[in-house]
Amino acid sequence: MAKEAPMTILVTGATGNVGRPLVEQLLAAGHRVRALTRDPAKADLPAGAEAVAGNLADTDTLVAAFDGVTAAHLITFDAATYGPLTNGAEIVELACKAGVRHVTLLAGDVDKSPLEQAVQASTLHWTRLAPVEFMSNTLEWAESIRTEGLVREGFPTARSALVHDADIAAVAAVALTEDGHHGKEYWITGPQALTIPERVQIIGQVLGRDIRYVELTQEEVIARWRQEGYSDDDIGFFLQMRTNPPEAGRTVLPTVQEVTGKPARTFAQWVKENAAAFTA
Repeated sequence: MAKEAPMTILVTGATGNVGRPLVEQLLAAGHRVRALTRDPAKADLPAGAEAVAGNLADTDTLVAAFDGVTAAHLITFDAATYGPLTNGAEIVELACKAGVRHVTLLAGDVDKSPLEQAVQASTLHWTRLAPVEFMSNTLEWAESIRTEGLVREGFPTARSALVHDADIAAVAAVALTEDGHHGKEYWITGPQALTIPERVQIIGQVLGRDIRYVELTQEEVIARWRQEGYSDDDIGFFLQMRTNPPEAGRTVLPTVQEVTGKPARTFAQWVKENAAAFTA
């Protein structure tokens, strides 16, 4: 698959878990990167990235961001509410007028969002990225590991093929800059399907500490979600993911290796890279 000449690529969600490593990888490959963020002054992006202010949920703020861009990485949800964007048709019209040719779509749900539907109905070349659970979600345990040396969670037998955020970015980078990915939907996983106790054990091994797993009942977990302010719909979704998760979420796939030519990063590697977050 032939690589294109250096491109100007727009990265939306540029300060997020996928956007930031994507910016870094595209810059390292010699491309010009325009990074969309609500507050460029606070973005702290890598040197060489052009930070531009904008909000995907407000189409009028995107005109300058798309100007001169030939490819774009699009998140499909409002970063403020995590709900699906409702202005998908307007974003697609703007992108097409600006001369954008390739887009990657970072899915936020199993169902396709209005933005995804609009892109797929357009003349844009697109690739849908459907990652399973992000390894960075493990940062939710950082405080209890630092202060108590333990993790309190339920559903000890549920498995997740969680994926390193940088591997999602790596698949996006290839799809944006190389031929052969138009119309593809890539389910992206890590190299292992792990239970929560197995993840806790790996964290302890990497940190060189004894980290305990304290099992919560389903009722205790639901009570915690309610205390954290989640809605009944959110809680219903969380329960489904833990008690009857889709097979894709726990099935290891070779997507990262096949698309990037490199093996998917392990959970142990992610813990090593983020060890400071778990250390008092």
